[in-house]
Formats: sequence, structure tokens, C-alpha cells
Amino acid sequence: MARNPAAGPARRAGDHGHRGRLSRAIVLAAALELVDREGLSALSMRRLGAELGVEAMALYRYADGKDGLLDGLVEALYTELEQGIDQAPAVPEADWRAGLHTVALHTYRACLGHPHVVPLLATRMLAVPLAQRPVAVLASHERVLALLRKAGFGPVESAALFRAVTAWILGYVAVELGAVVDNPAEPDPSFRLGLHRMPAHDLPTLREITPVLAERGGGVGLLAGLDALLDRFGSGQP
Repeated sequence: MARNPAAGPARRAGDHGHRGRLSRAIVLAAALELVDREGLSALSMRRLGAELGVEAMALYRYADGKDGLLDGLVEALYTELEQGIDQAPAVPEADWRAGLHTVALHTYRACLGHPHVVPLLATRMLAVPLAQRPVAVLASHERVLALLRKAGFGPVESAALFRAVTAWILGYVAVELGAVVDNPAEPDPSFRLGLHRMPAHDLPTLREITPVLAERGGGVGLLAGLDALLDRFGSGQP
């Protein structure tokens, strides 16, 4: 008998269907899988409960409603990010730039792996005070700030550079994930990118550059911009 697609992947129901086996890690992993597959609009306590084979009320032990799930998605992404960095080849403690490169690249990879979660990195940070953010998020902040302090930057300089580095990495990811293709099925590049929708007289530069914007800059572009930023801010390094 064919399985009902609305029931979600059978392996999740089979793996997590027993309520006593639930944990916060299992709940957040299932939420992340659901959002990766269907987007943020699909996430609710009831839908997640169905994915896990339990009643929605069983999930309130692990997440305080929809907002708790959203914060949990951020937690799950940052947990993956931190685990990736911990498993990466070690860099010399004195090489703070290499350390920041590692953070930037793993952030980029984690975000591209979970694009539907990326908007939450801005919206939930606006809604959740620093001290109340998930431990994985705070650990990531600590990692970057510790690298800057060990590099010799003072508290004020470290805070300024932390803001700049964070803004660059997350801004770069947001631009990379921004929709550019207008009609994926259209073989003609101009129509695929929707250039015919842009007034040639009013938007000549945008029309010219859009084919390049349609190609991701990747890690090379990310690190090039990061190094330019570090050169600018690092000119006052002790």
C-alpha cells in the first residue's frame, strides 16, 4: 500500500514515534528537516507532532510554542555550525585571521544548507535579548570575540570588529540566497533572469550585472570581503 505523503517521511515516524524517546535534540532535528523540506510556513506544533508521531502537547516540554520552535531552529543551525568548526583542522592559536576564516566558511556552509532558517538569524536576534539566546549562539559569539581579544584588540575595538564581521558574513549569505532567477524553465538567459522586466533606460547597470549576481560568489568572495574588512579595521591593531 502506498504511503500518504502528507504523513511525512516514514523513517521519522518510525524513529521518533514513541513519546518516551523524545528529546530536545530530536525535536529540533525534526523541525529543521521539516523546514528544510517545506519552508517556515509548514512549521507548527501540530505539524511537527505529526512528523514525530506524537500529540502536539507532547512538544511543549521541549519548545515553548511556535516562537520556541523558531528559536530552536536558530539553535540547531548554530549547533551544526559549532560542531563543524570543532571538527575542522585546527589552526594555530596565534593565527586569528585563519580562525575567523574558519568561522566565516562554516557559517556560510551551514546557512546554505538550511536557507529557510537564515531569515531567523536576523528576526530572532531582534526579538531575543543577548543573554537569552541559545548556548550555541552565545558560543559562536564567544569564539569570534575571543579570537579578536587574543589578536590584541581591546574591548571597544573587538566589539566594533565583531559587529562588522557578523554583518559581513550574514549579509553576504543573504545576498547569496536572494532569488535572482525569474523563470527557471526558460532556456534563454535574458528571459530566465527576467531582464525584460527591468526598464533598460532606468536600470542599465542592474541589467548588466544581474547575470553575474545570478552566480554565487562562494567562499572565495566571502573571504576576500572579510579580509578587506579586517585590513580596514585592523590598521589600528596594537
